[in-house]
Amino acid sequence: MKGTFARWGLYFALFVLFLLHNDLWFWNTPKRILGLPVGLLYHIGFCAVASVLMALLVNYAWPGHLEVEDDESIE
Repeated sequence: MKGTFARWGLYFALFVLFLLHNDLWFWNTPKRILGLPVGLLYHIGFCAVASVLMALLVNYAWPGHLEVEDDESIE
């Protein structure tokens, strides 16, 4: 039961990342942080969060039936 809630929580986080991908709120912001546009820094952070989420999805939400090996070998 705990795994099911974690899996759906990860799916929800994926949906939230999908919604946050297009950052319309930083589109016309000329502000710079560390010499980089704030929109670029947003996408750097977004990519880091997406990478962590993908690693969590592979570890906790990967379908188990894909890992079952057949007894017959194909030659």
